[in-house]
Amino acid sequence: MTERVGIVAAAQTRYEEMKPAQDFIELVYEVVEQVLQQTGLTFVDRVKDGFGIDASVSASQDHCDARTISSGDMQEEMGGYNLAEEKVANDGSLAFYNAVTQVLAGDYDVVLVVSHTKESHAPRRVIENCAFDPIYQQPVGLDYLTAAALQAKRYMYKYGITREQCAKVVVKNRGNAKNNPYAQAPLDLSVEEVLKSPMLADPITALDTKPFSDGACALIIAREEKAGKITDKPVWVTGMGNCYDAHYLGSRELADCDSLVEASRRAYRMSGISNPFKEIDLVELSEEYSYQELLWMEGLGLCERGGAGEMIDRGITEMNGDLPVNPSGGVLSGCPMNVAGMARIVEATLQLRGEAGARQIEGARTAIAQGTTGPCGQSHCVIILSA
Repeated sequence: MTERVGIVAAAQTRYEEMKPAQDFIELVYEVVEQVLQQTGLTFVDRVKDGFGIDASVSASQDHCDARTISSGDMQEEMGGYNLAEEKVANDGSLAFYNAVTQVLAGDYDVVLVVSHTKESHAPRRVIENCAFDPIYQQPVGLDYLTAAALQAKRYMYKYGITREQCAKVVVKNRGNAKNNPYAQAPLDLSVEEVLKSPMLADPITALDTKPFSDGACALIIAREEKAGKITDKPVWVTGMGNCYDAHYLGSRELADCDSLVEASRRAYRMSGISNPFKEIDLVELSEEYSYQELLWMEGLGLCERGGAGEMIDRGITEMNGDLPVNPSGGVLSGCPMNVAGMARIVEATLQLRGEAGARQIEGARTAIAQGTTGPCGQSHCVIILSA
């Protein structure tokens, strides 16, 4: 990037199975208030010198909020009605991507990005079913879980990945979550306990998938000139890439996640990274199901295809390993859809600022944050961050 864009503030709620005391508007208020306090910024329509937030971008889904135009009710919490506003009906990482492009285009100097979802608000399986073809696929009851089971089977068959290796991802991430005060479901587990948990859709058990979750997160980004005036610890966006794959599952090779391969290639090219395994200090990725951490690692080019099982066996992705993956506990430890990818950016930001507490990776200077949406990783977004 010729001009740098920096993250100057980051906040997230604690992720919980249900937040009955807060509606989604109050979740948004909670995280927006935190980033405003961190920076001392206000909104442009409330300041005279123009040194404030110029625009906002939100990530939300009408289906999840059980109402149309779900961003409309949040405008008071996100700066009132006199600012530019965009809504991205996708994962929060895409909202972040959108906001960064607005700054790089010269449209705005400072942008607020917010993502929220209350999965307790509406039946998630029904919502996910709506993502499929209404004539041929919705009537058979496809949702993200059943689609993921198809992908897991194909991935395991093609590359020899085992259920035990997938279970090790759960053991690692739920264990890492014990160091994360925002995590919903920290837990000491064994591989055997994961394998023996109730089968949901073969080969995915109850512990192989993330729990239902409510929560929100927020970021403020700024062009370099202003970022240095807002904070003395900006985290720089050095690379970005996204890619969207075919709608029909049968039109894709589910074992190879080609859209993530392409999104990663674009992000690495922008950031000048040629060997991500050696040049990246930590990875925060969106693994709604245990096998996805392994498959997404391969899509990110952190190992050869089919090689992620060996990485988990050798402990390479542990907190003290050569390349820690999801030191936060990841999505498997509880994080809502739509929020998940942006929460990975928040966690990577905390790591690079040295503010991750007990989950801190010592000396971390460069990180990958990855988000996805759609069945079987249909759409991927990759963000490269540096301190």
